[in-house]
Amino acid sequence: MKSLTLISLCGLAALPFTATAQATAPQSTANCAAGVYRLDDGRTLDLAPSRAGFLRWTSFSGEIGRLTQQADGSWRNTIGWGDKPAAETLSAIDCEKGEIVYGSTKGKRLAFDITETSFDAGGVKLLGRLVMPKGTGPVPVVVLVQGSEADSARDTLGMQRTFPAEGVGTFVYDKRGTGGSGGAYTQDLELLADDAVKAMKEARRLAGARAGRIGYQGGSQGGWVVPLAANQAPVDFAIVSFGLTVSMLEQDKQSVMSDMRAKGHSPADTAKALELTRAAQRVLESRGKEGYEAFDALREKYRAEPWFKDVHGNLLHIILPLNKQQIEEAVATQYNFAVSFRYDPMPTLRASTTPQLWVLAADDRTAPSASSAAAIRSLMSQGMDYTLAVYPKTDHGMVQFEVDADGKRVSTRFPEGYFRMMRDFMRDGRIGASYGDAGIARAR
Repeated sequence: MKSLTLISLCGLAALPFTATAQATAPQSTANCAAGVYRLDDGRTLDLAPSRAGFLRWTSFSGEIGRLTQQADGSWRNTIGWGDKPAAETLSAIDCEKGEIVYGSTKGKRLAFDITETSFDAGGVKLLGRLVMPKGTGPVPVVVLVQGSEADSARDTLGMQRTFPAEGVGTFVYDKRGTGGSGGAYTQDLELLADDAVKAMKEARRLAGARAGRIGYQGGSQGGWVVPLAANQAPVDFAIVSFGLTVSMLEQDKQSVMSDMRAKGHSPADTAKALELTRAAQRVLESRGKEGYEAFDALREKYRAEPWFKDVHGNLLHIILPLNKQQIEEAVATQYNFAVSFRYDPMPTLRASTTPQLWVLAADDRTAPSASSAAAIRSLMSQGMDYTLAVYPKTDHGMVQFEVDADGKRVSTRFPEGYFRMMRDFMRDGRIGASYGDAGIARAR
């Protein structure tokens, strides 16, 4: 039986910071090198260890890659998550001194003021971390709201270092049921928003007089949580990355339609795929108690049709290969958390009084962005304080990609200006004129 990853059921795909690949066991050199470095040429480079033993690197300008130590001690560097070698690689690491040589350029690990904490979220203890730039004056602080991942955000979110290197404090916390936090994993968006508000208040308390502007940044599933949290307690800004203005069920339908268009299937075949999608959604919503026979009948009816192998969706693919017993087993062992399948974000977005920046990926297959971009533009036309940026040729996770010989998308980098745009909005409450090739629309 194929492993059923119900943790990602309704949430969206994980951020590239959590990407893994086949490699050796974790290496001590990789672990001790973790941190963000200021290179002598002014660039910043974040190094984060992976469970697979390599180092993930990210530059503030958006480049990403994978550093793997070879048997002779040298380092192999790739462009993005593919296998193409990068022009530069690590030449030396001195963990004790906090120094690296990247290519021929020296770099020094940046020091931050870091406070580990725990806070109460309705009787559940959540673990968090405040990362502040060195100094005594006030700085903006952003609370990072994780997507649907079940990993520890404190271990995996590289932005907890990216923004402090640019003068913005960050607060990162493990969601309930993940990492070192208590409670049970959930996709109850209202509950997750309650927790985010408590995290914001803890960040404000710890930062004290140094807390300037404060707000949220959330990607993927966090894009549903952030506006809810911002409406509960006043903040200065909210940033949604590759999020949606539609429900999880509607997201699944849009994802299926995107699959069908990408493979060139007809409107008639797309209608069949959507019929199958609706049947699968009933099974998922009822936790396998309703609708299996109707779903199975449609699956058998369409299994031999040419389009069937190309349909995936965000929810449909989870149960498409499973029989009734396998679905029941998955429900009993993994699918044991609340899910806000039908949450409609639009009333929350219409009620917002918080300046919001939405950054969407034009070619997002997991969370197709066209309707969400149109909804944000509609809110802007009504005078609401939204800013919209859409990056072309960019997929979920805000990653640019290449298509390999098998037709698979391989992530190559974040778009130029992505981190800079978010930093500017956190710091200034507005963005500038140009951030790479992002198409930008502002409220009038």
